[in-house]
Amino acid sequence: MPLMTTKPMFADAYAGGYAVGAFNVNNMEIVQAIMQAGAEERAPVILQVSKGARRYADMDYLTALIDVAVRKYPHIPVAIHLDHGDSLELVEQCIGGGFTSVMIDGSHHSFDENIRVTKEVCDYAHAHGVPVEAELGMLGGIEEDVVGVAEADLEKFLTDPEQAREFWRRTDCDSLAVAIGTSHGAYKFKQEAKLAFDRIEAIMQTCPGLPLVMHGSSTVMPEFVDLINKHGGKMPNAKGVPEAAVTRGAGLGVCKVNIDTDIRLALTAKIREVFAIKPDEFDPRNYLGPGRAAIVDMVKHKLRVLGASGKADQIVARAGAPAR
Repeated sequence: MPLMTTKPMFADAYAGGYAVGAFNVNNMEIVQAIMQAGAEERAPVILQVSKGARRYADMDYLTALIDVAVRKYPHIPVAIHLDHGDSLELVEQCIGGGFTSVMIDGSHHSFDENIRVTKEVCDYAHAHGVPVEAELGMLGGIEEDVVGVAEADLEKFLTDPEQAREFWRRTDCDSLAVAIGTSHGAYKFKQEAKLAFDRIEAIMQTCPGLPLVMHGSSTVMPEFVDLINKHGGKMPNAKGVPEAAVTRGAGLGVCKVNIDTDIRLALTAKIREVFAIKPDEFDPRNYLGPGRAAIVDMVKHKLRVLGASGKADQIVARAGAPAR
C-alpha cells in the first residue's frame, strides 16, 4: 500500500495500548534494515528524517529510498515523518515532497509563541491532509541540532498537564511530544533513569484521546556500547532509557516512541568489530552489511518491546485498504 499518515497508526496504538516505533533514517542500509525488520515482525514503522539527515543525505535521496522501500514491502504500514521541524517553510517543503507526517518543535519558545507557531503549521498541514506532532516541555541531552536542558534541570521543564490541555485546544495538534524525564543522545543519565509516569497519567486525564510521543527513548543497548569499547571506542558511562520504562509508557497512552541513538550504536559497533577482526577490510559491503544486519535484529527487538509486532494488518484494515 502507499505511504499513510500516522492517524490510523495512532488510533490503533491508542486503542491497543502499544506504541509505534519511529526510527531515524540517514542512509540506504538504515532504511533497508528498518523495513526488513518491520516486514518480518509485520509491524508498522515510521521513518523519520531529521535536519542532520537532510544535510547529510539530501532529502530527495532519502524520499527516493523510502519510495522504493514502500513498493518493496506493500503490506507494511509506513509513514514518513519530519523530525524536529523548525519552520512553516520547511513543513511546506516536506509536505510538497510527499511527507505524510510532520513535527513542529516550538518547545524552545515561550508558551504563547509555541502555540502561535504550532497553530500556523497545523492550519497548513491539516489543509493538506497531514497530521502534526508538536512538543511541549523540554528534554535533556544533545543530539544533532537538538540541544536540551541539563539533567539536573529536567524536572523544571516537564510538561505541565494543564498547559497541555490549553496547548491542544488552541493548536489542534494531532499528537504531542511530552517531556517526562527522557533525554537525547547516548549519555542520557548519570544514574538510572527516573521517568515521570505520573505526568503521562495526568496528561491523559487533561487530554483524553491525544496520542503522546516519547522522544529521547533509545535504551543505549549495553551490548553495542560494550562492543564499541572492546574495539577501540571510548564511550564510558553511556546510559539510556530502560526498556521496561518504554513498555510502560506505551501502555499509558504513548503512541509513538523515537529511536535514533540505538541505530547508530548498532551500526557503529558492527563496523568496529569487522575492522578489528579484519584490519585489511576495505569493501564497504563487508562492513556495512553486518551493520545493517545488526540494525535489523535491534529494530525487531524494539518492535516487540513496544508491542507493535503483528499489528500491521489491523492498521491496514483501519486505514481502509485491504491487507496483502
